[in-house]
This record gives sequence, C-alpha cells and structure tokens, in this order.
Amino acid sequence: MQRVCARLEERARRTVVDDEAMAKKRWAELSPRTRRIVVLAGAVEGALKVSALIDLARRPASQITGSKLRWALAITLINAVGAVPIIYFRYGRRRQSTP
Repeated sequence: MQRVCARLEERARRTVVDDEAMAKKRWAELSPRTRRIVVLAGAVEGALKVSALIDLARRPASQITGSKLRWALAITLINAVGAVPIIYFRYGRRRQSTP
C-alpha cells in the first residue's frame, strides 16, 4: 500500500512540475512543429469566424435560428478552436426548402 501511495505522490509531483514547465515556455522555446500547429490552428479558427460572421451579416434574420446579435457575440467572443462557427453553420441557419 505504501508503494502505491509513494508512486501516486511521485506521479502527482512530476505532473505538477511538468505543468509548471509548460506554463513558463515562451514562443521562442517552442519547437518549430509546435509553432506551426499553433499558427495553423489560429488561422483556421480565424477563417471560420470571418466566414461565419460574413454569412450571418448577409443572411436575413428569418433564416437564422435565434438572435443574430447573440450569434455574432458568440462567434466573436467564444474561443473554442472553431467550435462556435461550426455550430453556427450546422444549427444556426435555417434549412431552405428546395422547390
């Protein structure tokens, strides 16, 4: 039992140390691969937000589920790696009936 507790304590200590080291990393200390991933994720999120806001602005309110203002605020203010713009494209727009 003592060995298990000692291992858990050691693992928790290593996790805290690793978390502190990660929190203190600066941009220059990141690997080139990590930098590319961060830049790519930011670009994708930015593109999704811009396209969602343009679609929201051009679309009539009758074709939007909910308030246009609330959608605009959610798309602009919530940072969730593109989740809100994707949710808008999936659920925020009313489906047009095809003739």
